[in-house]
Amino acid sequence: MGTPIRVLIVDDSAVVRNTLSDILNADSRLTVIATAQDPFIAAERMRRQVPDVITLDLEMPRMDGLTFLEKVMSQHPVPVVICSSLTEKGSLSALKAMELGAVEVIAKPRVGTRAFLEESRVRICDAVCAAARAKVNRIVPLRRIEPKLTADAVLAKPGSRAMVRTTEKVIAVGASTGGTEALRLFLQMLPADSPGLVIVQHMPENFTRAFAERLNATCPMTIKEAENDDTVMRGRALIAPGNRHALLKRSGARYFVEIKEGPLVSRHRPSVDVLFRSTARYAGANAVGVLMTGMGDDGAQGLLEMKEAGAFTIAQDEATCVVFGMPKEAIKKGAVEKVVPLEQIAATVLRQCI
Repeated sequence: MGTPIRVLIVDDSAVVRNTLSDILNADSRLTVIATAQDPFIAAERMRRQVPDVITLDLEMPRMDGLTFLEKVMSQHPVPVVICSSLTEKGSLSALKAMELGAVEVIAKPRVGTRAFLEESRVRICDAVCAAARAKVNRIVPLRRIEPKLTADAVLAKPGSRAMVRTTEKVIAVGASTGGTEALRLFLQMLPADSPGLVIVQHMPENFTRAFAERLNATCPMTIKEAENDDTVMRGRALIAPGNRHALLKRSGARYFVEIKEGPLVSRHRPSVDVLFRSTARYAGANAVGVLMTGMGDDGAQGLLEMKEAGAFTIAQDEATCVVFGMPKEAIKKGAVEKVVPLEQIAATVLRQCI
């Protein structure tokens, strides 16, 4: 198995520190080398032994997590996993942290809910393992986009050409570790009238709404967290809500999404495989599939099914991935028709939609 990944836990709650320590130490791939209740103590621990990964709370006394993260990333970059509460404020702070260089966000474990802990154990351990493999380097700066007029000015109306055409393209996208920044760059490069997108980004419940709103403010398309029965149409990107699967469905000429509960698929909910398989079934050759940075193999089998159904399939290349796991597995399966750098994915997608 090799040397276990060394983890430093930084959180002001002793209960959370103990719970995370128990979860991580129970995984043979991981070992907690130290805990700290604030960034000052964490800095002292790091002087003694540099961890492979830090799990970081954002709301702490003496110094907040964002300030500590900036110092870590500027002085001695270490992969950081944000461990945040499921609140609006926590979600926005976590997204800011990922812009500053954090590679993953996990929900803070809730003590006393055994079912949650059993399922979240998989997510927490996988997130830390993924972070250990991540490349922590440059951060792509935010582009300034002119404000949209209104949603009505961008979205097709019922009865318009986008609603009637049966050959309208649908773009299905999957991403995990490193995907928040990859998706931001990708979506900023797409014009306002791009074909409809459905996106699965591995992210906890409630975080996806804040993520979609943040993207909506900086991208030409209208971007929102998907709701059940939302229409997939030109000018709109739908992001699967955290802790729910998103499936593409079709009724006549109309594509729409179904949002549903269910077990973890490929160790995730939402699962890229669930989205891709439904896209293969209901869109076939009218679809384009894109698999981006992330650890594991979620999406690899689904992308193969899309390719076999006639869809054009794309994978992000290793050089621009934070973690070259999911694309690599899809390539190994023969599911990918074109491997391109992140900066070229948008143009490649658009060429297939002409």
